[in-house]
Amino acid sequence: MTAIEGTIVSTAMPTIIGDLHGLSLMNWVFSIYLLMSAVTTPIYGKLSDRYGRKLLLNIGLVIFVVGSFLCGISHTMLQLIFFRILQGLGAGAIQPLTYTVLADIYPIEKRANMIGLNGSSWGIASIVAPLLGGFIVDKLSWHWVFAINIPFGLLTIILVQLFLHEDIKPQHHAIDYQGIVLLTLSLVFLMLGLQNLNNAHTFVWSLVLLVLAVISLIILVKVERHQEDPVLPIHLFTNRAFVIQNATLLLISGFLIGFEAYLPIWMQSVLGLSPLLGGFAVTPSSVIWLIGSYVSGKMIIKYPPHRLTTIALLFLLTGCIFYLLLPLKTAFYVFLLISAIYGFGFGLAVTTSTVTSQSVVSPEEVGTATSFNTLARSLGQTLMVSIFGIVMNLKLVQGVQNTPGLTFNMVNKMINPSTAGLVPAKYLQPARQIVFSGLHSIYIVGFIILLCAFIINLFDAKNQKLLIDYQKQDI
Repeated sequence: MTAIEGTIVSTAMPTIIGDLHGLSLMNWVFSIYLLMSAVTTPIYGKLSDRYGRKLLLNIGLVIFVVGSFLCGISHTMLQLIFFRILQGLGAGAIQPLTYTVLADIYPIEKRANMIGLNGSSWGIASIVAPLLGGFIVDKLSWHWVFAINIPFGLLTIILVQLFLHEDIKPQHHAIDYQGIVLLTLSLVFLMLGLQNLNNAHTFVWSLVLLVLAVISLIILVKVERHQEDPVLPIHLFTNRAFVIQNATLLLISGFLIGFEAYLPIWMQSVLGLSPLLGGFAVTPSSVIWLIGSYVSGKMIIKYPPHRLTTIALLFLLTGCIFYLLLPLKTAFYVFLLISAIYGFGFGLAVTTSTVTSQSVVSPEEVGTATSFNTLARSLGQTLMVSIFGIVMNLKLVQGVQNTPGLTFNMVNKMINPSTAGLVPAKYLQPARQIVFSGLHSIYIVGFIILLCAFIINLFDAKNQKLLIDYQKQDI
């Protein structure tokens, strides 16, 4: 449900805008959902350690289903945005608690394989959602895009209720309400600040939000040091393996969003391919991701995690170097091969990071650790989307200024294959060269990000024995 949500809504968004007349508010439909999901992720994780996965997962599912129903009956853009808040509040429980349940059920080797299988839903969604969304909008109505979550949500609630069994140990510590409020404020300020960094009109406002995020975080750390059962256990961040694995994942996830967001643009604008083929260029990554996860499951009980992450980063760096060396005119199959290389690296790195984060903490903190691992992915993607946007905009401005007669409107038309024919022939190739130059700059930044992740990961070598000890206990 959560994997298909973002893509299927993107497919229906042009129709929604036309029906509700909300072009100026369009970005909020996406950003408010992602914000609420990211903010609530660590809170659900902590509470699941206290009250059990079953209760919190069902709460999240109920909220998500109700939010989906209300989104489907929305009549104005403001109503839709408000109900997307509810959807996001529910989604914040579903992904991290799913991974946490897998950690509870499966031993280490099977866990990695099951996490990889669970992660394949994102690959399936990237293929199915656009087709399903287009069919629903054409044959029914955009309202049904949200309604499709309802039967699946209700079925999942029934399955969880019937088949997920837990032995919950009662806790008598007071709930850390101060920590929850401060953590929420910190993440709201941080996510809003990062989301708008690439917008020149809101850049100063974004910096103010980031300063507020830092202040809130400092206060949060001071408060949490004195809490009996803190929502943010500070001692987790004294665990080198936990910190380094999550920091590395944050950077890798940032690069991942650059790959998924900008490769289709490369296909459609530079190569002039259809949106369907542009999206298909990412598909090999989703398929081979499963193989990377499977390899992680087999190797993680034999080798320390930093070694597996090093191998993953070598694959990702190799793919990025290929991108930097590609000429303007490159055959489509080459991108499919590079996408497959990326898929193995992503599957190996993400699965290793998730399993490691769960393995180096006590069983009572697996939910908290898993939720922060998920949060690291969200923060990395949010941060790098803004940075990549800044890089791309600077290159576009520079390119248009250096090409007399070319306008931004022409570049925008060229990026869309259906309107590229409206661009005067003499400007078509220069516009493609400008976008190609922007994409090249993005992957230079991406290479630097992966290199930083590679260096950070090397500092985790001293913790191999700690992880192996936990793995033996788990098995």
